[in-house]
Amino acid sequence: MRHLRSGHITRRAGLAWAAAALAWPAHAQGVAVPPELRGDWPQARLQGQTRLTFFGLHIYDARLWAPAAVAAADTARAALAIELIYARGLSGTKIAERSLDEMRRVGSVDDAQAERWLQAMKRLFPDVKAGDRITGVQQPGQGARFFVNGQLAGEVREDAFAALFFGIWLSSKTSEPTLREQLLGLRP
Repeated sequence: MRHLRSGHITRRAGLAWAAAALAWPAHAQGVAVPPELRGDWPQARLQGQTRLTFFGLHIYDARLWAPAAVAAADTARAALAIELIYARGLSGTKIAERSLDEMRRVGSVDDAQAERWLQAMKRLFPDVKAGDRITGVQQPGQGARFFVNGQLAGEVREDAFAALFFGIWLSSKTSEPTLREQLLGLRP
C-alpha cells in the first residue's frame, strides 16, 4: 500500500504516525540514554519512569529502558534495563536484603538460592549516596548485569534470578503496582 500520493501523506499513514507518537511517553523525551546501555542498545528507549517514596521520603527515581517496547506480560523474557537514581544514602547490604525480600514476594526462592543470590547482591551493590545510579540489565539467556555509576559491577548469570530481580518492579505481584504501571508506560 502506498502512503504517499502526489507528495502528501495519506490520512491512514498520518493517523498511524500520530498514534505512534502519542504512544511514546511524553516524559521520555529529553532523557539521555545511560552510557552503559548505548553500546549494546544504541536505539534504547525510555519506556517509563517513576519515583519511589516511603512515608513521604524520596528514595529513588526509576527508569525502564529497552531496545524495543516491552509488553507487561513479557517482562521476564525481554531485554530491558532498570536504572535507579538514588536520592539518599543507603547501605548496600540493606539494598541486597530488601531486594531478596521483594524477590521472594514475586516468586519461589529456595534457601540455597536465597543465600547464593544474597551474597552475590551484597558483592554487587555498594553503599550509595544521593545521585548514585545502579543500572540492572536483563538479557534473556544471560541473566543480569549490574552497573554502578556507569561502571560494570558484575553479573548473575541465572535467568531465574533475573526474572525475580526485575520482577521486583515489573511483576504483577510487585509490592508497588502503581510504580510498575508507570515504568511500563501504562499510567502517566
